[in-house]
Amino acid sequence: MPTEHPHTYDVIVIGAGPVGENVADRTTAAGLSTVLVESELAGGECSYWACEPSKALLRPVLLRADAAHVPGLEAAVGQPLDVEAVLAHRNRMSADWNDDGQVEWIKSAGIDLVRGHGRLAGEREVSVSTPEGETVRLRARHAVAVCTGSSAALPPLPGMTELRPWTSREATSAKRPPQRLIIVGAGVVGVEMATAWQALGSRVTLLAREHGLLPRHEPFAGELVTERLREAGADVRFDVSVVTAHRTGDGGDEVRVTLSDGEVVTADDILFATGRSPRSQDIGLDTVGLQPGDWLATDDSLTVTAVPGTWLYAVGDVNRRALFTHQGKYQARVAGAVIAARARGERLDTGRWSPHSSTADVEAVPGVVFTDPEIASVGLTVREAARAGRDVEVVDYDIGHLAGAVQYRPDYRGRARVLVDRERQVVVGATFAGPGVAELLYSATVAITGEVPVERLWHAVPAFPTISEVWLRLLETRRDS
Repeated sequence: MPTEHPHTYDVIVIGAGPVGENVADRTTAAGLSTVLVESELAGGECSYWACEPSKALLRPVLLRADAAHVPGLEAAVGQPLDVEAVLAHRNRMSADWNDDGQVEWIKSAGIDLVRGHGRLAGEREVSVSTPEGETVRLRARHAVAVCTGSSAALPPLPGMTELRPWTSREATSAKRPPQRLIIVGAGVVGVEMATAWQALGSRVTLLAREHGLLPRHEPFAGELVTERLREAGADVRFDVSVVTAHRTGDGGDEVRVTLSDGEVVTADDILFATGRSPRSQDIGLDTVGLQPGDWLATDDSLTVTAVPGTWLYAVGDVNRRALFTHQGKYQARVAGAVIAARARGERLDTGRWSPHSSTADVEAVPGVVFTDPEIASVGLTVREAARAGRDVEVVDYDIGHLAGAVQYRPDYRGRARVLVDRERQVVVGATFAGPGVAELLYSATVAITGEVPVERLWHAVPAFPTISEVWLRLLETRRDS
């Protein structure tokens, strides 16, 4: 039965993942009473089925790949990975899929938590169906923030239920490596899970509809990852798609896949890493004039543009601005500041790089692909610059020429690229591919968001011998070209 009177808060946040928690943290810190609504585990996708478990699987894989090429360590790391130990580490990093620690933090921050499925029920109204079968009504004085994230999108193949496919959730929480694993998809999830499970003992077949891996990155990034996956034993195929897929054998223990080129491949499990869809199908969007299942479009203040007034916000994956946990948390900080300012009756500062504008969603989205080698990128690629009509200089450098890279791994293979805006003479894009390059990314992000003049970068002296010396070499290459 629904509660007779609604509980009133200043702010209601639907979704207690990293994004929702950060919105609630910022609004609570601003003195606004805030409640989080969560239907699954507090901490969300990132903590239990995405960032944390996937990197726990990949860290020993990448560390072993580096160590195996360092003189004096080859023999020490020559044995296969201890799969049970890796999976146990993954379980610890996922808190054994228990959210007690997250709930404790929420309470310590002064935020209320309501367990159950939250749905919009009109302007500033939310209805929560609890696990006990009750309905809790909530009302917001100032704002409702939808932070429900995204889920794996499966292709429209017949017999999907009987196929029992993996999505990213099963790929990061599997209790054992399958002997044979087919992965469909050339993006980040596909290549990371291919890297992890191939190293953990699976025989991986990676199917890419495109002519290359990581199609949203610079081409050399996908080429280097392809090279290393094949060296590790993975079967990487391009320009193919799945026509049919079904289970055969006693108990359906084998997956049989027919490809667009007519070939048939078999495996024990199949992972579809073919994109994401918004978790907005059953959250009451129709009660505020929106279409269930749609992405929620916002302006730079994270306010939903299709709903009158300034009370509804969409933060994180559900708005499709930038599908990264760190970018969603950035949006959460902006949204929290916007909600607090409006609650105080203050005028928003929505200029470029202002406190109330998520400019980085457009100008400087950083991302790391934790493969061997690592891929780190921020800002524009050459393809994106051309599409946007931006006049840029493209500067490349072979990272393997650096003394710091050779110290890191004697057979270092990697490449760096920066894009310089010809008119403004600032960096607008950077891509690094190679072991250990993830730690180069923040410097590139600062250069772009700070709009540091290229001539000023000459005075940012990199330590020797480190991989960060690539910045100096890029500047020299540009000067001498």
